[in-house]
Amino acid sequence: MQARMQEALAPFPAGIQQALDRTMPPGRAPLRLFTTLARDPRLFGKFFAGGLLDRGHLTLRQREIVIARTTALCRSEYEWGVHITLFGTRAGFGGAQVRSLARGGSEDGCWTDEERDLLRLCESLHRECQVDDGLWQRLKAQFADEAMLELLMLAGFYRTVSYLTNALQLPPETDGARFPAN
Repeated sequence: MQARMQEALAPFPAGIQQALDRTMPPGRAPLRLFTTLARDPRLFGKFFAGGLLDRGHLTLRQREIVIARTTALCRSEYEWGVHITLFGTRAGFGGAQVRSLARGGSEDGCWTDEERDLLRLCESLHRECQVDDGLWQRLKAQFADEAMLELLMLAGFYRTVSYLTNALQLPPETDGARFPAN
């Protein structure tokens, strides 16, 4: 698949290069999404200002559950693959969990009760753009208000990322994971 828009080419303006250097692991080329956004320094800056990959109110595993499930629900194989490749092992995802994130759901037996609630949050926001009172109360029993805000922002940000990657028809990164066949 060919992307719908050309990526910007190096050398990048200093501010963009600094952001790429901070974001990408040493020796790894910038992601296609980032170099495509680098076409416009203003939009690139806005995108990076909205990022939530820092140490926040969630564990790495909680964060990656929300990102992977949201991007899978949006059918963004590009972004799902980036996160499974870069963070899946560190998040402790086993094969059944990777398959569940892509093709299953909150009722799959490979999750703890608390993780099922995170998956239900993603599924509810995706379907209804809302969270029912029962799920809200279960999440509130686990997460402080600030973490609740971060969960909502994370799901929303990665829905936006999915819009970008899908509409731009970005091909998966060379080492990016692909959705499992079943």
